[in-house]
Amino acid sequence: MSQKVTVIDHPMVQHKLTLLRQKDRSTNSFRTLLSEISMLLGYEVTRDLPLVYQEIETPLATMRAPLIEGKKVVLLNILRAGTGMVEGMLRILPAARIGQIGLYRDPETLGAVEYYFKLPGEMSDRDVIIVDPMLATGNSAVAAIERVKTAAPRSIKFVCLLAAPEGLNNLAESHPDVPVFTASIDSHLDEHGYIIPGLGDAGDRLFGTK
Repeated sequence: MSQKVTVIDHPMVQHKLTLLRQKDRSTNSFRTLLSEISMLLGYEVTRDLPLVYQEIETPLATMRAPLIEGKKVVLLNILRAGTGMVEGMLRILPAARIGQIGLYRDPETLGAVEYYFKLPGEMSDRDVIIVDPMLATGNSAVAAIERVKTAAPRSIKFVCLLAAPEGLNNLAESHPDVPVFTASIDSHLDEHGYIIPGLGDAGDRLFGTK
């Protein structure tokens, strides 16, 4: 099975992504833009959520109206940079549950090392959206998806701002069943595993730690 990769090329997403890439962007501006882009990505990513119809009463009539089927969506935050994306997506998914997975990149192997994991209970009827601004080597995404699959949710999607071809290939080899949504597929990774042209270290820029 080949992996489905969707590049969300909406003009507003692309415009805000260009602003986000600029190196002189302030921490506050970066944070705001990341939240805005994530909200727009969330709208596209949830386009195919299944619906059921329920009888409701409007002020004027009774009708059968659509509601999202199943339990609440779970946004899984890959710490720490995923935090900014979760905040944006919550603007259109305010009732979503939040999961957390802590992973850091081993500087020698570039492999993902887990230090924290927490999901809501009973995941079988939930749709999981994993968020991380950068899909670089793909090692963190692969590790996060492996952990989420142990909880057997109804569906899993991976959402990022930028993806490198190397990361997409890694993810396709390990989890070809998980669709990927991104705003851009960039050129390549440098020798340190950073996306080129990219936007730098998303976590440092989000939290002002560099």
